[in-house]
Amino acid sequence: MFNGKTAVTVLAAVILIAIACPAQTLEEDWGDFLHYTKIGRFDMAKGHAQALLNSNPDPVALLELSRKNPQGYQILVQVNGRTTDAQLVELSGKILALIERGRFLQRTAPKIVAEEVRRLSTTDRGWFIAVERLQNAGEYAIPFMLEAMSDPGRESELPYIVRALPQVGKDAIRPLGAALQTNNVALKAQIITALGKISYPQALPYLKYVVENDDSAELRGLAQASIRQINPAMLSAPAAQLFYDLAEQYYYHSESLQPIQDVNFANVWFWNADEQKLEREEVAREYFNELMTMRTCEWALKADAGFGPAIGLWLAAFFKAESTGIEAMPEYFGDGHADALVYATTAGVEYLHQALARAVKDRNAYVALGVIEALATTAGEESLMYQIGPSQPVLQALSFDDRKVRYSAAIAIANAGPKENFNEARLVTQNLAEALGQTAQQATTEGNGWDAEATDSYALRAAEAMKYLAMTRNPVIDLSGAQNALEAAVRDKRTQIQILAAQTLAHFESPSAQRAITAMALDMNNSAEVQISGFNSLTTSAKLNANMLPNEVIDGIYSLISSGTTDPALRSAAAAAYGALNLPSQKVKDLILDQAKS
Repeated sequence: MFNGKTAVTVLAAVILIAIACPAQTLEEDWGDFLHYTKIGRFDMAKGHAQALLNSNPDPVALLELSRKNPQGYQILVQVNGRTTDAQLVELSGKILALIERGRFLQRTAPKIVAEEVRRLSTTDRGWFIAVERLQNAGEYAIPFMLEAMSDPGRESELPYIVRALPQVGKDAIRPLGAALQTNNVALKAQIITALGKISYPQALPYLKYVVENDDSAELRGLAQASIRQINPAMLSAPAAQLFYDLAEQYYYHSESLQPIQDVNFANVWFWNADEQKLEREEVAREYFNELMTMRTCEWALKADAGFGPAIGLWLAAFFKAESTGIEAMPEYFGDGHADALVYATTAGVEYLHQALARAVKDRNAYVALGVIEALATTAGEESLMYQIGPSQPVLQALSFDDRKVRYSAAIAIANAGPKENFNEARLVTQNLAEALGQTAQQATTEGNGWDAEATDSYALRAAEAMKYLAMTRNPVIDLSGAQNALEAAVRDKRTQIQILAAQTLAHFESPSAQRAITAMALDMNNSAEVQISGFNSLTTSAKLNANMLPNEVIDGIYSLISSGTTDPALRSAAAAAYGALNLPSQKVKDLILDQAKS
């Protein structure tokens, strides 16, 4: 980005240029920019670059200028990649982006693509020129070619288009796969044949779906023949498995499946059944692979409704798409489309554990956290401890390198109230104690959104989970390892944390725990709410564990009760705790006689 000094420098250069030549053409600005760049006058070069950009140039016209001067284009590329002048790099990058935009517009312009489809049936030379340009258009050529093929009035062009269709290559597979939903049998036959000739494996699931589901024996036979051309071994593989395998490749961003690089979006293709034509939806490149993972998982479920692994992968992909931080999902999701967490909480625990196992293996914190939060909402002990092969994903999450994932896993397990012992139980206590000890003052923004808000939220949730474990006397999770953290928490600045920590410590058979509760109750710097809650917790502790306080602490409680200035509600709470301690008669006698009037 420009700083103030640079902006002034560039602006001055632009003003000088405007004075010298007030109405330069695009070609003149382009030429002067290259000239001054070449001779090292970067101040002047930046002025002409800014003037060029300010003129809002036609990207196609700029592209043509770059083609007329290939040496100049190379200068532009070199200065963008090698110069140490950050502002010149930024300006040259914007010019390069405009040129790429022009390249895209030129090769995908509907009028031009339609003309090239018609050129296919002119002459042999015309066919070869048209094929080259349609290859350039890639996936954008397919709707025009299919439209022409299904038009009875253009029947004479059909052989030439059919011959050209496979020549478009790999980029044609996504739209052709969507177009297999056509009810035009003749068109569908040509698509099936073309996919076989293109011979890329990503077409296999769509072809096998035809083999398994199409009513036409002829089309099933053609699909089998196309599969043989690509990989005969896949004839025995179910379509659902093939779609799932393709979905995994998208999930892990396989290089062979990536969209064209010259624009900042990608296309997801759909078949409009009403109008019998292809439609595309532009989506952000950042989550294109995840959306295609979801789409191919949906096809796996269409092929076999019982193919459960596709559900787990679909959920993981949805969370992964959300992790990009792009708030607006594609229009095809529709208004009111639920977010990933809603789908996850609706899904069965089997599928959630599939997604969690994948996230743990991939070290993907966002996906793991989303799935664990869903499990925490819906899963009991048995389903939470679900085992996939030799591993239990939620227990593996206790050792995850992202603290949100670790803490969420521990909280989920604690709230499930486990009854069966497991080796990782100590990690539950360790993570709960660690989460409780986090403070907003220590928080720094880091990966996966760890900030002051997250710090407070996890500390509170950990405190609530430990209170639940203590009150239910959980036989599996030993909270003694968290006692130091709980005793520190009664001195916390956060009221809810103090109260919950004391309520948890009330269940510890420990003199240290009881003293920590009492110190919180007696601390006049605490609010009345905290003090009263502290005495209530002391009452619980005394009932459960009897008196474990030294005499000087008991004297402090006595002084509070006997003082005429003590708030009545606080005195009442202190008196209840005092009574629950079941002190020797001497103490009670002193209390009675001290208030006697004679």
